[in-house]
Amino acid sequence: MCGVFGIRNHPEAANLTYLGLHALQHRGQESAGVVSNEEGILHGVRRMGQVRKIFTRELLAQLPGSLSVGHVRYATSGGSLVRNIQPLWAQAQSGTVAIAHNGNFVNEDVLRARLEADGAIFSSMSDTEVVLQLMARSKATGIVEQLKDALSHVSGAYSMVLTTEDKLIAVRDPNGFRPLVLGKLKSPDNCWVVASETCAFDLIEAERVRDIEPGEILVIDNNGMTSHRLAKGVRRFCVFEHVYFARPDSVLDGLSVYDSRIAMGARLAQEHPVQADAVVPVPDSGVVAAMGYARQSGIPFEMGLIRNHYVGRTFIEPMDSIRHFGVKLKLNAVPGLMKGKRVVVVDDSIVRGTTSQKIVRLIRAAGATQVHIRIPSPPVSGPCHYGIDTPTRGELVAAKQSVASVKEAIEADSLGYLSVDGLREAVKARPDYAYCDACFTGNYPIPIDENRVSRKLRLVEV
Repeated sequence: MCGVFGIRNHPEAANLTYLGLHALQHRGQESAGVVSNEEGILHGVRRMGQVRKIFTRELLAQLPGSLSVGHVRYATSGGSLVRNIQPLWAQAQSGTVAIAHNGNFVNEDVLRARLEADGAIFSSMSDTEVVLQLMARSKATGIVEQLKDALSHVSGAYSMVLTTEDKLIAVRDPNGFRPLVLGKLKSPDNCWVVASETCAFDLIEAERVRDIEPGEILVIDNNGMTSHRLAKGVRRFCVFEHVYFARPDSVLDGLSVYDSRIAMGARLAQEHPVQADAVVPVPDSGVVAAMGYARQSGIPFEMGLIRNHYVGRTFIEPMDSIRHFGVKLKLNAVPGLMKGKRVVVVDDSIVRGTTSQKIVRLIRAAGATQVHIRIPSPPVSGPCHYGIDTPTRGELVAAKQSVASVKEAIEADSLGYLSVDGLREAVKARPDYAYCDACFTGNYPIPIDENRVSRKLRLVEV
């Protein structure tokens, strides 16, 4: 759950990175950072908070240079601390480098212990710092070969952008778990951009060129563009990007997220039909799938729930005076719209189940006579270890209870999930293109030690 952005050969590189990160804000809201490169000298601004609140004109003016990389973060490895904000940067014998990473290393704890035994001193708990440490110890010649050497020791998910003293580098792991796309601006000439999603290109009027291939290291410098290869892997793009995480206006590995969600909703209506008067999405993540459900079923689509887009991450919650305060702060029912109606509610997934129960109660309080929950994805029964912050298996309601039990727990009249086969068909899976659906099936492409212990940083910067 992070977003990365990089740009080379633009006089306002930092400003465009700011805009790109703004478009990627949905991928992480805890912190953001931009590092610019002015003829080999790196300048950085990294803060806790959201992009628009961090970067002022004055701060961006302090980030000169025609090359820049940026990051928005939601913690999956390490904690939500100042010292874990990315891009991380370091001065090594072979030069200065800054790195921004989306993903998660599954063998980070083993590598960290080995490096510490060799004398390494870590300043963060981010798994990304392991790459910098491995590069610094590599015997290979040159930044690119050192990066290849470092990544040969790493196992897991990573889409990265790096700036060295004269290069913009984009890297995607051999399985291609997380998205990474190459784009180009029409002006100035040879201005290349890399981002987690194509929605970042739309804002700055860049054209999508292609996806960075799984296992590819793409280097852009004064000599042009060169591609290097890591060890070959089996493509396993994260299907949950299509279910929930990516913006619907993005194109991932050549497939429209919007089209995927329409297809998910339509297939869901075929698998779990019901007699109802309205299809109501849980905004914003359930909207497009609900449209697909409504089209297929012929049941009218209604925006019966309105989302407050200005809810912060912290607020003062009354103790007992307002029931279901957390959900009501974010969602409110349109008065009279659902009164006396049988309602199909479409949400992207059910994780713990507590929010779904509160939504059902909210809709019943608005006068609905029946509430049927439809989920355009299979039950989430396993945690993600490849870069999306999902709860442990013990916290996942689908890992502990049957569909019938979950239906009772959330107080719905009926509950229907999209099947695994239905999801695969909706995202147009091909024989040569397999998705990672481990959170639904338990089939982890890279073996996971779920008993590994994460160490906590003992020095906390406030």
